[in-house]
Amino acid sequence: MEKIGIIVGNGKFPLYFMKEAKSQGYDLYPVGLFDSIEEEIKNMEHYRSFHIGHIGEIVKHFSFCGIKKLILLGKVEKSLLFQNLDLDYYGQEIMKMLPDKKDETLLFAVISFLKLNGIKVLSQNYLLSSFMVEEICYTEKKPEKEDHKTIQLGVEAAKMLTKLDIGQTVIVKEEAVVALEGMEGTDKTILRAGELAGKGCIIVKMARPKQDMRVDIPTVGVETVKKAIEIGAKGIVMEAKKMFFLEREEAISLANQYGIFLIGKKV
Repeated sequence: MEKIGIIVGNGKFPLYFMKEAKSQGYDLYPVGLFDSIEEEIKNMEHYRSFHIGHIGEIVKHFSFCGIKKLILLGKVEKSLLFQNLDLDYYGQEIMKMLPDKKDETLLFAVISFLKLNGIKVLSQNYLLSSFMVEEICYTEKKPEKEDHKTIQLGVEAAKMLTKLDIGQTVIVKEEAVVALEGMEGTDKTILRAGELAGKGCIIVKMARPKQDMRVDIPTVGVETVKKAIEIGAKGIVMEAKKMFFLEREEAISLANQYGIFLIGKKV
């Protein structure tokens, strides 16, 4: 039975992969980074927990278990970078070598360290291609004619944001940018936009211009739709072929119920 290691962050997304991998006969070795990860994962046979800053211990564990393939799944809060992380020796050495603290820089440094230790990092859409956003309108509601310029503005702004590796989400309304995602994450950005501009906003979420599929693939799911409903948004625009659309049936049903459009847009 082939083994796959999983470095697990917060959220339910890792469970999608684990379910699919188990059905195909893989032996899973999840490593949790936080106490707040899903209980179902903690109860798995080969589960182990490590501090996020102890990269040396994590790699040693995977090597001891004979892991040659690994996947990175789940949320890691950016605010951790500004806390006093407890770094082991290898974590300290990696941080010393970084030119900046951008998400990509950190993740690629970790991937390089894993590769040096004989561990290949798989694409996050490995076994999960059916969950990628398609180039369609998923809902009964479609963008109106006057929405298209606003959506295009949102796409351009979000692409600039991802190019700088700051965030992935932009909120727009009536051909104006309302809010840009920073360290707070998508949900809080949406709520902030609602406070600033009220109802009628459009949420645009894009991938990086050269999205590395091994790390930080953007995701939209039910919680994003719920936040859109909370602020009275018009709809959500997702980049087709480069993002995950999870909990699809529930998200579409909820969007239809509240008259919100959900579209996948090829950029």
